[in-house]
Order: sequence, then structure tokens, then C-alpha cells
Amino acid sequence: MRREREAFAEWRYRPHTLVDESHRSLKRPLLGREAAMPLAIAPTGLNGLFMRHADMALARAAAQFGVPFTQSTMSNDRMEDVASIAGLRHWWQLYVFGGEEIWQELLRRAESCGCEALVLTTNSQIFGDREWDSRTRATRSRPSLATLIDAACHPRWCASALSHGMPRFANVIDFVPKDRRGFFESAFWIREQMPRSLSWNDIAKIRDRWKRPFFIKGILHPDDVRQALDHGVDGIILGSHGGRQMDWAISALDMLREAREIIGDRVTLLMSGGIRHGTDMLKALALGADGVLTGRATLYGLCADGEDGVYRALDILKEQAMNELGQLGVPSIDALGPDILRHMHAPPFPQV
Repeated sequence: MRREREAFAEWRYRPHTLVDESHRSLKRPLLGREAAMPLAIAPTGLNGLFMRHADMALARAAAQFGVPFTQSTMSNDRMEDVASIAGLRHWWQLYVFGGEEIWQELLRRAESCGCEALVLTTNSQIFGDREWDSRTRATRSRPSLATLIDAACHPRWCASALSHGMPRFANVIDFVPKDRRGFFESAFWIREQMPRSLSWNDIAKIRDRWKRPFFIKGILHPDDVRQALDHGVDGIILGSHGGRQMDWAISALDMLREAREIIGDRVTLLMSGGIRHGTDMLKALALGADGVLTGRATLYGLCADGEDGVYRALDILKEQAMNELGQLGVPSIDALGPDILRHMHAPPFPQV
């Protein structure tokens, strides 16, 4: 997670001046439809722990702002309820677990709901060594004393998020054995059912079943970029699962230029991870991304002020990016390129 931020810090801007900046715009097509800015809300699970019906709040804000919302398999609101939001560009994120009938049923529902795109996460079949997570629990299903005390110090959160009990994984709970449907029990059961054998053969099956835009998320190696192209995906999302999977992995930004060279203009290239400021989005676009995903930024807004907070978080990112376009002397995001950046570890220019 630290590397995701370090990667952005290593790139510095080389601004132009005396450029007409009176018609700046962040609008750009994503999957052939114009978005208010080249950004989608990333899939995040367990949002019901932050507030009740958090996924609905995230989706409503995204629809109002004009960017896609990616709903996680591990979300706590029903796919059908989220799909009912007017004007929403609804993307569905898929975790493969259990037998093939489960992902096939989820795809059938996503298709019936009119989901615009499928986002398959590929880098969490084996969970990372999350030491911070183990420190907050006494057992797998019981929080530590320190965690309970911390929760008790936030009564407003307890009242808003937990007044109706612990959230449930509404989209997959019917697949979970009845004696494992508690919050922690179902989460661990689903994790245990994720097949370690997931391979490119499964990608081919999903591609054959899903006829709408299909993204693969979690790629960080050039060979996997090439494999994804060979398997007919419509887009690739570079990412390290928010820095919560493999320790010492490169960041998505580290992989961006090489991925763009491989892809050319054949498919959509997005990246996820480390987007905390509008300047981060511009750096990613300059290095070759068609757009970015952000998860933490909009969750911070959600925790601060619900749906309005999510909208405000998106608006802050847009305001920052618009301001920076002007500071850069770049009239539009289509004019962004690697020439406006310099890496801090690049060799010095030759003496003239």
C-alpha cells in the first residue's frame, strides 16, 4: 500500500505556460459512453460495516455525478436494488467461488439487471498475509477487546451501521450453508470456497458466457496482459487489490507504460490503487491509462456524510484535476502525455 503512494510521488510535473486554458474539460468516454471524468468507483466489499445500505449510497452518488459504480460480489445490498437506481452505470465485480453454477447464476442476474460491464478480480484466490487484520480479532469470529472498545467509543456509528444487526452478503448468502450465515462465518466460508485452480481456462468460459464488456482486474505482469488480450477481454484493470495482497508487489502505476505499449489501442486500460487526489488521476492518464478506479476516496466520503459525502469526494477529485490541468498548461485530458512528467530517478539531461 505504501508503494502505491510512493510510485505517484516519484513522478513530477513539467508544466507548460502561456496556453489557452479557458475550455478545460475532464469528460472522456468509458466503454463508448461519456463520463463526467475518466474514473469509476472501485468494487469494495463489506461496505455495510460503514453504514446501512452503503452500496446504495455509493451507487446513487455515482449516478448523480456521472461515473460508473462497480458493485462487489461481497457487497451488502442486493444487485437488483442497486440496478433500480435511475441513470446508474452499473458494473458488476465477480469473485469466483464454489462450483461453476454460482458464477453462472451471478452472471445471469447481472445480465438481467442490465449491468454494463463485468469485472473479474483475479488476484484474491489466496488472501494476503494481512497482519493488521489479525490484530483486530481475538478469534476468526470475535473482535479483539481493543476493537470492541474502539467501537463503543463511536456510538453514532454503532447506531447507524449496526442497529439492524451485522450486515449480510445479500447477493451470495443463499449459496452459503445455513449454519455458516453469520457475518464472519459466511465471509470465511466464501473465502475457503475460492478455487486455487482458477486459470485462463476459466477466463475463456466466463468470456464465452458474458457477451457484454468484460474486464480482468488485478494484473501486474506483462505476460498476463498478453494472455488477457489473447482471451478476448474488453479491458484490463491493473492493480494490487489496494495494496492488501502480495507484499513487495509493484504498483499499478509502475506497470502502466509497459501495459500500454503491449495493448496499443486494442482494449480499454484502467488502473486501480493509490488514487487519493485529482493530480494522481492526471498522472495515470499521462502515463497511458484510459481511466482510473478509486475505492478509499469515496469510502472516506461515505463515512463522513453518506451519499452526499461520496458525491463531495468525487467533486473534490474533479476540482483538483481541473485546477491541475490549468496549472499544467494543458487544455484537455486528451493532450496529456508522458512528456509533461519527469521521473525523479531518471538520468540527468546531458550537459550542452
